[in-house]
Amino acid sequence: MQIKTDIHNKEAHHKYLRICRKIHIFMEKKGYTQVDVPVLSPSLIPESYLEVFETEFYFSNKKEKLYLTPSPELFLKRLIAKGIGNCYAMTKSFRNSEPFSSRHASEFTLLEFYKVKADYMDIAKDTLEMMRSIAQTLYGKNEITYQNKKVSFAKWEKITVTEAFDQYAGISNVLDEERFLHDAKQKGYVVDGFSYVDLWSQIYTQDVEPYLGVNGFPTIIYEYPPQLAATAQLDTKKGVVERLEFYIEGIELGNCGNASTKTTNRKDEEKRMDTEIELRKKMGKISYKADKEFVDVLLHMPACAGIAIGLERLGMVFTNVNTIRDLKLVYIE
Repeated sequence: MQIKTDIHNKEAHHKYLRICRKIHIFMEKKGYTQVDVPVLSPSLIPESYLEVFETEFYFSNKKEKLYLTPSPELFLKRLIAKGIGNCYAMTKSFRNSEPFSSRHASEFTLLEFYKVKADYMDIAKDTLEMMRSIAQTLYGKNEITYQNKKVSFAKWEKITVTEAFDQYAGISNVLDEERFLHDAKQKGYVVDGFSYVDLWSQIYTQDVEPYLGVNGFPTIIYEYPPQLAATAQLDTKKGVVERLEFYIEGIELGNCGNASTKTTNRKDEEKRMDTEIELRKKMGKISYKADKEFVDVLLHMPACAGIAIGLERLGMVFTNVNTIRDLKLVYIE
């Protein structure tokens, strides 16, 4: 890796800074409290699907492992449980062992915000309103042009995961694990040696994502399989997770989910954490101290919803540049 500088990115960089400023103004007007969160933590939420950066604090004879946080979630949800109300953070986050590409970097900026007494569609409404305000600030209208295509923020295009797999991958039983694997094999996908989640992710990335947000409006895809719950709320009646992602021109920009204590169970949460820890060990990933206090946080949280948005990706789309690096004057690659 090396340090790179590019002053030709100055115009896009200035636009990106205007986007960040506009977001702060918008969040304040909507009543969200800004929170300055740490980027180092002695413990993390166990997540097997990503790798972290490890470092060490030492003073005199004392040494302690610390980790660069992959998101501000563990801090913001603590504050939600304490009663802070609607809040947000715009902060650096870190993911190890991911390739550098036009849409990925090991160090990136996340906008994460939570709204109490709200669900993920309420968060989606605020997000769409925020994007309208950014477009108005930059271009004086409720639309942008990205890669020669107009994107209007007049509304969301909405599609469920089940509908998307049926429409774009030709698989209609995505929520039924056994039928899904059978139908995927019938469609010619290699299923031997792959778990449901692995195969789901492969098909989703290859055959679904490219068609999201390409019809002139940003797209919400929602109602995920329970196997992809993360910490989002499960709708036991529908058998789906109350979670959504939103896209513009095939680019994932944000991940949103409901959080509630109604069906949160201590044993289930602790079991999920232990499972993630074991998966990390089997995969040879960095072993870190699990944030077991986070279970108590989840149990004391009010009904709310939150979203995490990759700001560089959002900036790339709104400034109509080809890569997230085109927004930077200095970066590592």
